[in-house]
Amino acid sequence: MPRKNSEAGRNLRKALLAGVFVLICIAIGLAVFHRAPWVVPIPDKERKNPLSASEANLAVAKKIYNDQCANCHGDGGKGDGSDAMMYDPTPSDLTDAAKMSKRTDGEIYYQLTEGRKPMPSFKKKLTEEQRWQLVLFVRSLAGAPALPSGAKQSEVQESRQPEPQHQPI
Repeated sequence: MPRKNSEAGRNLRKALLAGVFVLICIAIGLAVFHRAPWVVPIPDKERKNPLSASEANLAVAKKIYNDQCANCHGDGGKGDGSDAMMYDPTPSDLTDAAKMSKRTDGEIYYQLTEGRKPMPSFKKKLTEEQRWQLVLFVRSLAGAPALPSGAKQSEVQESRQPEPQHQPI
């Protein structure tokens, strides 16, 4: 009889070890898929913000940001809010001008609207106008103006650069 008990104990340990291994593999797999980049449909990328970056729109957006976004993204948008450490991936640094310049207004609007864990969707929480106002505010955190439809900040900056001055001979 003692042999059967020790054999059963060994089999149980093997089964538990195999179960732990499977759970670790699942967790790793979920972590890899969880960090996939946002896939924004092209028509959404090309959407133009119907609002201008006026003081009124930015003031409204700042209040919405403080109420809905600052806990994760931080008061200044650096991704260092009081709740930021609870999430993986951590909230984006909205002040990163290089990163933000690669996104169109339509992309930012889509991300706010649809959300993706751990970021909630604001489709039903905020009006369309409020979400566009937030796009303007997010742009202001990175020191960037609102963009033309479909344009990326780097394209706008290139088109606005002055022509080189000729040096006198």
